[in-house]
Amino acid sequence: MAFTSTSELHQAHQQKIKSVFSEVAKVVVGQNYMVNRLLVGLFTNGHVLLEGVPGLAKTLTISTLAKVLHLDFQRIQFTPDLLPADLVGTMIYNQKDGKFEVKKGPIFANIILADEINRSPAKVQSALLEAMQEKQVTIGETTFKLDRPFLVLSTQNPVDQEGTYPLPEAQVDRFMMKVFVNYPTKEEELEIMRRISNMQFGYEVDTVLTKEDIFAIRDEVNKVKISESLEKYIIELVTATRKPKEYKLDHEAQYIQFGASPRASINLNLASKAIAYMDGRDYVLPEDIKEVALDVMNHRILLNYEAEADNVKTADIVKVLLQKVPISK
Repeated sequence: MAFTSTSELHQAHQQKIKSVFSEVAKVVVGQNYMVNRLLVGLFTNGHVLLEGVPGLAKTLTISTLAKVLHLDFQRIQFTPDLLPADLVGTMIYNQKDGKFEVKKGPIFANIILADEINRSPAKVQSALLEAMQEKQVTIGETTFKLDRPFLVLSTQNPVDQEGTYPLPEAQVDRFMMKVFVNYPTKEEELEIMRRISNMQFGYEVDTVLTKEDIFAIRDEVNKVKISESLEKYIIELVTATRKPKEYKLDHEAQYIQFGASPRASINLNLASKAIAYMDGRDYVLPEDIKEVALDVMNHRILLNYEAEADNVKTADIVKVLLQKVPISK
């Protein structure tokens, strides 16, 4: 067990992180995996794209997490008629003063839930993704820095594709992870049904982490060690998506159109550190990299039409990569 030289402050942070899960669980049944990945994004300054069918408590989980973290939260429902000004804000003329004033949009919060981002046109998507990248917004001639921490959590609906504007691959790449949200287990769904039928909802949650805690945890995550052999392993994994035949992945090569970008290796490094930290270690294990590999790479490996015809998914490719790409000595 590591972090021996660190203080009671680290132990306090570890305990608070556990409390985050228990507080969210007061409101949301299950979805620990989603909460874990949202915290990974928060602690590494990375945005998260969530995909799942309606009714899986994505919005409820994110809004509850914002309360537990005592962060400003804004939910933006993306629609085909949404304008960039509806997101970032605009200039409004004040008749009393005879001057234009800035009216800030909902983007000025700590946690942004961009609900059904694929239902908005390209200009709105670009405005959001620019704010994600630059951490600032320009309204008129004035540039405003966004408050820290700033985390965008977007949802995509995989069904009802009519009237949607799929995110271009280059823009999806800006998200640190793409997390698939699955159906609850039978036991979890039974608990959900009982809570709702007994009108047991609206639980109050306690604030667990402050902004200062989050920034301190980010510093601690940055200090998590990763060996040179594991750094090379990350590079090998990413390179195998670009040159699969060199790694004897001849079968998989026929399905890959484009391999993962350099953001994949950067985010594999960051996410594996966060996973190790939340597990109470100050060093990364190969299992940490493998645990986040799918979430980090499933939106960065672009498959061709042949893969679609053969019903081959990105998850299938990543699974084979993890089996066949050796860890460097």
